[in-house]
Amino acid sequence: MRLVKLAGVLLATVLASLALASCGGEQKLKVGVAGPLTGKDAVFGAQLKQGVEQAIADINAAGGLNGQQIELVVGDDAADPKQGRSVANTFVGEGVSFVVGHFNSGVTEPSSDVYAENGILMITPGSTNPKITERGLTTVFRVCGRDDQQGKVAGEYIAANFKDKKVAIAHDKTTYGKGLADETKKVMNGLGVQEVLYEGINAGERDFSALVSKIKDSGADIVYWGGVHTEGGSILRQLRSAGVNAVLMGGDGIATAEFAALGGPGTEGTLMTFGPDPQKRPEAQAVIEKFMARKFKPEAYTLYSYAAVQVIAEAAKAIGSVDPLKVAAELHSGKPYKTVIGDLAFDAKGDVTRIDYVMYTWKKQPDGSITYVQND
Repeated sequence: MRLVKLAGVLLATVLASLALASCGGEQKLKVGVAGPLTGKDAVFGAQLKQGVEQAIADINAAGGLNGQQIELVVGDDAADPKQGRSVANTFVGEGVSFVVGHFNSGVTEPSSDVYAENGILMITPGSTNPKITERGLTTVFRVCGRDDQQGKVAGEYIAANFKDKKVAIAHDKTTYGKGLADETKKVMNGLGVQEVLYEGINAGERDFSALVSKIKDSGADIVYWGGVHTEGGSILRQLRSAGVNAVLMGGDGIATAEFAALGGPGTEGTLMTFGPDPQKRPEAQAVIEKFMARKFKPEAYTLYSYAAVQVIAEAAKAIGSVDPLKVAAELHSGKPYKTVIGDLAFDAKGDVTRIDYVMYTWKKQPDGSITYVQND
Protein backbone atom coordinates (compact mmCIF):
# COMPACT_ATOMS: atom_id res chain seq x y z
CA MET A 1 0.00 0.00 0.00
CA ARG A 2 2.84 2.37 0.94
CA LEU A 3 4.51 1.74 -2.43
CA VAL A 4 1.27 2.47 -4.25
CA LYS A 5 0.87 5.78 -2.39
CA LEU A 6 4.49 6.69 -3.08
CA ALA A 7 4.04 5.92 -6.77
CA GLY A 8 0.93 8.07 -6.79
CA VAL A 9 2.76 10.99 -5.19
CA LEU A 10 5.66 10.67 -7.65
CA LEU A 11 3.25 10.55 -10.58
CA ALA A 12 1.41 13.65 -9.36
CA THR A 13 4.71 15.47 -8.88
CA VAL A 14 5.90 14.57 -12.39
CA LEU A 15 2.60 15.64 -13.95
CA ALA A 16 2.66 18.95 -12.06
CA SER A 17 6.23 19.58 -13.18
CA LEU A 18 5.34 18.82 -16.76
CA ALA A 19 2.35 21.17 -16.58
CA LEU A 20 4.47 23.98 -15.18
CA ALA A 21 7.14 23.42 -17.81
CA SER A 22 4.49 23.40 -20.50
CA CYS A 23 2.98 26.66 -19.25
CA GLY A 24 6.40 28.26 -18.97
CA GLY A 25 7.29 27.19 -22.49
CA GLU A 26 4.10 28.59 -23.93
CA GLN A 27 4.15 31.87 -22.03
CA LYS A 28 4.67 34.70 -24.48
CA LEU A 29 4.87 38.47 -24.32
CA LYS A 30 1.74 39.91 -25.89
CA VAL A 31 2.05 42.95 -28.16
CA GLY A 32 -1.03 44.47 -29.74
CA VAL A 33 -1.42 46.40 -32.97
CA ALA A 34 -4.57 48.47 -33.39
CA GLY A 35 -5.79 50.52 -36.32
CA PRO A 36 -8.47 50.82 -39.02
CA LEU A 37 -8.25 47.41 -40.67
CA THR A 38 -11.68 47.94 -42.23
CA GLY A 39 -13.44 51.05 -43.50
CA LYS A 40 -12.24 54.02 -45.49
CA ASP A 41 -8.87 54.29 -43.70
CA ALA A 42 -8.05 50.57 -44.02
CA VAL A 43 -4.99 51.32 -46.16
CA PHE A 44 -3.33 52.85 -43.10
CA GLY A 45 -4.44 50.01 -40.84
CA ALA A 46 -2.78 47.57 -43.22
CA GLN A 47 0.45 49.56 -42.99
CA LEU A 48 0.42 49.41 -39.18
CA LYS A 49 -0.33 45.68 -39.12
CA GLN A 50 2.29 44.77 -41.73
CA GLY A 51 4.96 46.86 -40.02
CA VAL A 52 4.36 45.33 -36.59
CA GLU A 53 4.06 41.78 -37.96
CA GLN A 54 7.43 41.99 -39.69
CA ALA A 55 9.16 43.56 -36.69
CA ILE A 56 7.86 40.85 -34.35
CA ALA A 57 8.80 38.11 -36.81
CA ASP A 58 12.35 39.47 -36.96
CA ILE A 59 12.64 39.69 -33.16
CA ASN A 60 11.26 36.18 -32.64
CA ALA A 61 13.59 34.77 -35.29
CA ALA A 62 16.53 36.28 -33.39
CA GLY A 63 15.52 34.57 -30.14
CA GLY A 64 12.75 36.82 -28.88
CA LEU A 65 12.74 39.82 -26.56
CA ASN A 66 14.94 39.13 -23.53
CA GLY A 67 14.56 35.46 -24.40
CA GLN A 68 10.78 35.62 -24.57
CA GLN A 69 8.83 35.04 -27.79
CA ILE A 70 6.29 37.70 -28.77
CA GLU A 71 2.67 36.95 -29.58
CA LEU A 72 0.86 39.47 -31.80
CA VAL A 73 -2.71 40.46 -30.91
CA VAL A 74 -4.59 42.40 -33.60
CA GLY A 75 -7.45 44.87 -33.09
CA ASP A 76 -9.61 46.60 -35.72
CA ASP A 77 -10.89 50.00 -34.59
CA ALA A 78 -12.43 50.88 -38.01
CA ALA A 79 -11.35 54.51 -37.36
CA ASP A 80 -14.17 54.78 -34.81
CA PRO A 81 -13.46 56.17 -31.29
CA LYS A 82 -15.97 53.87 -29.56
CA GLN A 83 -14.63 50.80 -31.34
CA GLY A 84 -11.10 51.91 -30.52
CA ARG A 85 -11.93 52.02 -26.83
CA SER A 86 -13.52 48.57 -27.14
CA VAL A 87 -10.32 47.24 -28.74
CA ALA A 88 -8.30 48.77 -25.90
CA ASN A 89 -10.45 47.05 -23.28
CA THR A 90 -10.13 43.76 -25.16
CA PHE A 91 -6.34 44.13 -25.11
CA VAL A 92 -6.48 44.68 -21.35
CA GLY A 93 -8.50 41.50 -20.90
CA GLU A 94 -6.08 39.51 -23.06
CA GLY A 95 -3.04 40.59 -21.06
CA VAL A 96 -1.39 42.74 -23.73
CA SER A 97 1.66 44.62 -22.38
CA PHE A 98 2.51 46.90 -25.30
CA VAL A 99 0.42 48.42 -28.09
CA VAL A 100 1.44 49.92 -31.43
CA GLY A 101 -1.48 52.12 -32.50
CA HIS A 102 -3.88 53.59 -33.03
CA PHE A 103 -3.75 55.60 -36.29
CA ASN A 104 -6.50 58.24 -36.15
CA SER A 105 -5.97 60.87 -33.44
CA GLY A 106 -9.69 60.84 -32.59
CA VAL A 107 -9.40 57.10 -31.85
CA THR A 108 -6.03 57.21 -30.11
CA GLU A 109 -7.12 59.80 -27.55
CA PRO A 110 -9.88 57.76 -25.82
CA SER A 111 -8.04 54.46 -26.32
CA SER A 112 -4.87 55.78 -24.70
CA ASP A 113 -6.83 56.59 -21.55
CA VAL A 114 -7.63 52.88 -21.21
CA TYR A 115 -4.01 51.88 -21.74
CA ALA A 116 -2.73 54.44 -19.23
CA GLU A 117 -5.24 53.31 -16.59
CA ASN A 118 -4.06 49.71 -16.97
CA GLY A 119 -0.30 50.22 -17.19
CA ILE A 120 0.00 49.36 -20.87
CA LEU A 121 2.65 51.18 -22.90
CA MET A 122 1.30 52.57 -26.19
CA ILE A 123 3.23 54.01 -29.13
CA THR A 124 1.28 55.50 -32.02
CA PRO A 125 2.90 55.58 -35.46
CA GLY A 126 0.50 58.14 -36.95
CA SER A 127 -1.60 60.14 -34.45
CA THR A 128 -0.34 63.70 -34.75
CA ASN A 129 -2.80 65.79 -32.71
CA PRO A 130 -0.90 67.55 -29.88
CA LYS A 131 -3.47 66.46 -27.25
CA ILE A 132 -2.24 62.87 -27.45
CA THR A 133 0.92 63.69 -25.50
CA GLU A 134 -0.20 66.83 -23.68
CA ARG A 135 -2.24 65.03 -20.98
CA GLY A 136 0.57 63.82 -18.78
CA LEU A 137 0.08 60.10 -19.56
CA THR A 138 3.52 58.61 -18.91
CA THR A 139 2.91 55.41 -20.91
CA VAL A 140 1.83 57.17 -24.13
CA PHE A 141 4.37 57.83 -26.91
CA ARG A 142 4.49 58.50 -30.65
CA VAL A 143 7.17 57.99 -33.29
CA CYS A 144 5.61 60.56 -35.65
CA GLY A 145 5.53 64.33 -35.29
CA ARG A 146 2.76 66.68 -34.16
CA ASP A 147 0.26 68.84 -36.01
CA ASP A 148 1.62 72.05 -34.52
CA GLN A 149 4.97 71.11 -36.11
CA GLN A 150 3.40 70.00 -39.39
CA GLY A 151 1.08 73.01 -39.49
CA LYS A 152 4.05 75.31 -39.02
CA VAL A 153 5.77 73.90 -42.14
CA ALA A 154 2.55 74.15 -44.17
CA GLY A 155 1.62 77.64 -42.92
CA GLU A 156 5.08 79.02 -43.58
CA TYR A 157 5.13 77.48 -47.05
CA ILE A 158 1.79 79.07 -47.93
CA ALA A 159 2.94 82.46 -46.59
CA ALA A 160 6.17 82.27 -48.57
CA ASN A 161 4.74 80.98 -51.85
CA PHE A 162 1.09 82.14 -51.91
CA LYS A 163 1.25 85.39 -49.96
CA ASP A 164 -0.62 87.40 -52.61
CA LYS A 165 -2.93 84.54 -53.58
CA LYS A 166 -6.35 83.48 -52.32
CA VAL A 167 -6.28 80.63 -49.83
CA ALA A 168 -9.24 78.40 -48.95
CA ILE A 169 -9.21 75.96 -46.02
CA ALA A 170 -11.37 72.84 -45.74
CA HIS A 171 -11.34 70.07 -43.14
CA ASP A 172 -13.25 66.93 -42.15
CA LYS A 173 -14.18 68.05 -38.60
CA THR A 174 -12.14 65.22 -37.05
CA THR A 175 -9.58 65.59 -34.27
CA TYR A 176 -6.83 65.13 -36.85
CA GLY A 177 -8.26 67.01 -39.82
CA LYS A 178 -9.61 70.10 -38.10
CA GLY A 179 -6.64 70.16 -35.73
CA LEU A 180 -4.13 70.21 -38.60
CA ALA A 181 -6.14 72.76 -40.59
CA ASP A 182 -6.35 75.06 -37.56
CA GLU A 183 -2.61 74.80 -36.85
CA THR A 184 -1.86 75.69 -40.48
CA LYS A 185 -4.35 78.54 -40.38
CA LYS A 186 -2.85 79.93 -37.17
CA VAL A 187 0.65 80.02 -38.63
CA MET A 188 -0.27 81.55 -41.98
CA ASN A 189 -2.55 84.11 -40.29
CA GLY A 190 0.34 85.08 -38.05
CA LEU A 191 2.42 85.69 -41.16
CA GLY A 192 -0.17 88.00 -42.68
CA VAL A 193 -2.13 85.60 -44.92
CA GLN A 194 -5.91 85.46 -44.36
CA GLU A 195 -8.07 82.74 -45.86
CA VAL A 196 -10.97 83.62 -48.14
CA LEU A 197 -12.91 80.50 -47.09
CA TYR A 198 -12.95 78.17 -44.07
CA GLU A 199 -15.29 75.17 -44.35
CA GLY A 200 -15.84 71.82 -42.67
CA ILE A 201 -17.37 68.71 -44.23
CA ASN A 202 -18.44 65.45 -42.62
CA ALA A 203 -16.04 62.52 -42.85
CA GLY A 204 -17.53 59.86 -45.08
CA GLU A 205 -19.33 62.25 -47.42
CA ARG A 206 -19.11 61.62 -51.15
CA ASP A 207 -20.89 64.54 -52.74
CA PHE A 208 -18.84 67.70 -52.28
CA SER A 209 -20.69 69.88 -54.77
CA ALA A 210 -21.59 72.48 -52.13
CA LEU A 211 -17.96 72.80 -51.00
CA VAL A 212 -16.70 72.85 -54.58
CA SER A 213 -19.16 75.63 -55.44
CA LYS A 214 -17.97 77.73 -52.49
CA ILE A 215 -14.32 77.19 -53.41
CA LYS A 216 -15.02 78.13 -57.02
CA ASP A 217 -16.89 81.28 -56.01
CA SER A 218 -14.07 82.28 -53.65
CA GLY A 219 -11.57 82.30 -56.51
CA ALA A 220 -9.08 80.35 -54.40
CA ASP A 221 -5.64 79.72 -55.86
CA ILE A 222 -4.79 77.10 -53.25
CA VAL A 223 -6.98 74.87 -51.10
CA TYR A 224 -5.57 73.54 -47.85
CA TRP A 225 -7.17 70.20 -46.94
CA GLY A 226 -7.21 68.97 -43.35
CA GLY A 227 -8.18 65.31 -43.53
CA VAL A 228 -7.29 61.97 -45.06
CA HIS A 229 -6.96 60.72 -48.63
CA THR A 230 -10.48 59.37 -49.11
CA GLU A 231 -12.35 62.67 -48.93
CA GLY A 232 -9.29 64.62 -50.10
CA GLY A 233 -8.98 62.67 -53.34
CA SER A 234 -12.70 62.91 -54.05
CA ILE A 235 -12.76 66.65 -53.37
CA LEU A 236 -9.84 67.13 -55.76
CA ARG A 237 -11.50 65.11 -58.53
CA GLN A 238 -14.74 67.07 -58.14
CA LEU A 239 -12.84 70.38 -58.14
CA ARG A 240 -11.18 69.47 -61.43
CA SER A 241 -14.50 68.36 -62.91
CA ALA A 242 -15.91 71.79 -62.03
CA GLY A 243 -13.02 73.51 -63.80
CA VAL A 244 -11.26 74.60 -60.60
CA ASN A 245 -7.49 74.39 -61.04
CA ALA A 246 -6.50 75.56 -57.55
CA VAL A 247 -3.51 73.77 -56.04
CA LEU A 248 -4.45 71.34 -53.28
CA MET A 249 -2.22 71.02 -50.20
CA GLY A 250 -2.64 68.37 -47.52
CA GLY A 251 -0.83 66.69 -44.66
CA ASP A 252 0.36 63.17 -43.91
CA GLY A 253 -3.23 61.87 -44.06
CA ILE A 254 -3.02 61.77 -47.86
CA ALA A 255 0.32 59.95 -47.97
CA THR A 256 -0.87 56.86 -49.83
CA ALA A 257 -1.08 55.81 -53.47
CA GLU A 258 -4.86 55.58 -53.03
CA PHE A 259 -5.00 59.39 -52.95
CA ALA A 260 -3.86 59.51 -56.58
CA ALA A 261 -6.29 56.72 -57.52
CA LEU A 262 -9.16 58.76 -56.08
CA GLY A 263 -7.97 62.15 -57.28
CA GLY A 264 -7.16 61.12 -60.85
CA PRO A 265 -4.87 63.06 -63.22
CA GLY A 266 -5.61 66.27 -61.31
CA THR A 267 -3.55 64.90 -58.41
CA GLU A 268 -0.40 66.06 -60.19
CA GLY A 269 0.94 69.20 -58.53
CA THR A 270 -0.65 68.53 -55.12
CA LEU A 271 1.52 69.64 -52.19
CA MET A 272 1.90 67.57 -49.02
CA THR A 273 3.73 67.69 -45.70
CA PHE A 274 5.23 64.49 -44.30
CA GLY A 275 8.48 63.32 -42.72
CA PRO A 276 11.46 62.54 -44.95
CA ASP A 277 10.65 59.36 -46.89
CA PRO A 278 11.79 56.48 -44.62
CA GLN A 279 11.95 54.16 -47.64
CA LYS A 280 15.08 56.02 -48.74
CA ARG A 281 16.99 55.49 -45.47
CA PRO A 282 19.96 53.10 -45.79
CA GLU A 283 19.10 51.44 -42.45
CA ALA A 284 15.68 50.49 -43.82
CA GLN A 285 16.77 48.74 -47.01
CA ALA A 286 17.12 45.21 -45.62
CA VAL A 287 13.67 45.41 -44.03
CA ILE A 288 12.13 46.92 -47.17
CA GLU A 289 13.37 43.90 -49.14
CA LYS A 290 11.45 41.64 -46.75
CA PHE A 291 8.24 43.60 -47.32
CA MET A 292 8.72 43.56 -51.08
CA ALA A 293 9.27 39.79 -50.95
CA ARG A 294 5.83 39.61 -49.31
CA LYS A 295 4.52 41.78 -52.17
CA PHE A 296 3.71 44.66 -49.84
CA LYS A 297 5.04 48.15 -50.56
CA PRO A 298 6.02 49.68 -47.20
CA GLU A 299 4.78 53.19 -47.86
CA ALA A 300 4.04 55.85 -45.25
CA TYR A 301 3.41 54.33 -41.82
CA THR A 302 4.65 50.77 -42.39
CA LEU A 303 8.20 51.60 -41.36
CA TYR A 304 6.98 53.93 -38.59
CA SER A 305 5.15 50.92 -37.10
CA TYR A 306 8.21 48.71 -37.47
CA ALA A 307 10.23 51.41 -35.70
CA ALA A 308 7.71 51.55 -32.83
CA VAL A 309 8.34 47.86 -32.10
CA GLN A 310 12.09 48.43 -32.35
CA VAL A 311 11.88 51.21 -29.76
CA ILE A 312 10.00 48.98 -27.32
CA ALA A 313 12.46 46.12 -27.87
CA GLU A 314 15.59 48.23 -27.53
CA ALA A 315 14.38 49.89 -24.33
CA ALA A 316 13.37 46.52 -22.84
CA LYS A 317 16.78 45.06 -23.69
CA ALA A 318 18.57 48.05 -22.15
CA ILE A 319 16.93 47.48 -18.76
CA GLY A 320 16.52 43.70 -18.97
CA SER A 321 12.80 43.92 -18.32
CA VAL A 322 9.51 43.78 -20.23
CA ASP A 323 7.58 45.59 -17.51
CA PRO A 324 5.70 48.33 -19.45
CA LEU A 325 6.10 50.91 -16.68
CA LYS A 326 9.85 50.31 -16.46
CA VAL A 327 10.17 50.44 -20.25
CA ALA A 328 8.24 53.73 -20.28
CA ALA A 329 10.60 55.19 -17.68
CA GLU A 330 13.54 54.12 -19.84
CA LEU A 331 12.05 55.80 -22.92
CA HIS A 332 11.55 59.03 -20.94
CA SER A 333 15.28 59.07 -20.16
CA GLY A 334 15.94 60.75 -23.49
CA LYS A 335 18.31 58.09 -24.78
CA PRO A 336 18.33 57.58 -28.57
CA TYR A 337 17.31 54.25 -30.09
CA LYS A 338 18.30 53.07 -33.54
CA THR A 339 15.37 52.28 -35.84
CA VAL A 340 14.59 51.88 -39.53
CA ILE A 341 13.43 55.53 -39.63
CA GLY A 342 16.57 56.83 -37.94
CA ASP A 343 17.59 57.43 -34.34
CA LEU A 344 14.63 58.25 -32.09
CA ALA A 345 14.62 59.81 -28.63
CA PHE A 346 11.65 60.96 -26.58
CA ASP A 347 10.98 63.95 -24.36
CA ALA A 348 9.10 64.05 -21.06
CA LYS A 349 5.75 64.16 -22.88
CA GLY A 350 6.43 61.10 -25.05
CA ASP A 351 7.07 63.05 -28.25
CA VAL A 352 10.05 62.37 -30.50
CA THR A 353 12.68 65.07 -30.07
CA ARG A 354 13.41 65.54 -33.77
CA ILE A 355 11.25 67.76 -35.96
CA ASP A 356 11.60 66.82 -39.61
CA TYR A 357 8.47 67.60 -41.62
CA VAL A 358 9.25 68.45 -45.23
CA MET A 359 7.25 69.39 -48.33
CA TYR A 360 6.39 66.96 -51.11
CA THR A 361 4.86 67.45 -54.57
CA TRP A 362 2.80 64.76 -56.27
CA LYS A 363 4.42 64.19 -59.69
CA LYS A 364 3.85 61.95 -62.69
CA GLN A 365 6.40 59.14 -62.97
CA PRO A 366 7.85 57.56 -66.15
CA ASP A 367 5.36 54.69 -65.85
CA GLY A 368 2.46 57.15 -65.86
CA SER A 369 1.63 56.81 -62.16
CA ILE A 370 1.46 59.86 -59.89
CA THR A 371 3.19 59.76 -56.53
CA TYR A 372 4.66 62.10 -53.94
CA VAL A 373 8.26 63.25 -54.38
CA GLN A 374 10.18 65.15 -51.72
CA ASN A 375 10.96 68.73 -52.77
CA ASP A 376 14.60 69.70 -53.18
